[in-house]
Amino acid sequence: MKARLDFRRASPEGMKAMGELHAFVHDCGLDQTLLELVKLRASQINGCGHCIDMHVKELRAMGEGEQRLYLLDAWEESPFYSDRERAALAWCETVTCITEGHVPDEVYEKARTQFSEKELVNLTLAIVAINGANRLNIAFRTVPGSHRVQRAVTAAE
Repeated sequence: MKARLDFRRASPEGMKAMGELHAFVHDCGLDQTLLELVKLRASQINGCGHCIDMHVKELRAMGEGEQRLYLLDAWEESPFYSDRERAALAWCETVTCITEGHVPDEVYEKARTQFSEKELVNLTLAIVAINGANRLNIAFRTVPGSHRVQRAVTAAE
């Protein structure tokens, strides 16, 4: 696969705005492992190879186990995710696939049992951010494999 264009170089102002959203999400107070799992799941749904590669590498650097990485696509059938992670993943899937019936009340209610109003808005902003990144990378065919983890991020960050 060959990249179509370097969207970062083509629109530095646009990438600055996207970067500010991603920076807000990183610092919004939600657990970094949870955020990375959501980013990886959205990227799987959207088929963004570059982002899948990136978020798998980030999760591994954070100490995430292979079993949870391999089974993320089947999280509903796997006993390896907490109730909070399950609520976040269900929310991620319905927000990412919004044209398939919008966000059902039962998914919202489950998310609200695990997240405060502020946390749920911030989680939704994380989903908006990764879906935007997926769409940019897919549209312009960013080649997977180039992402390098800058530093190990702990779950406490």
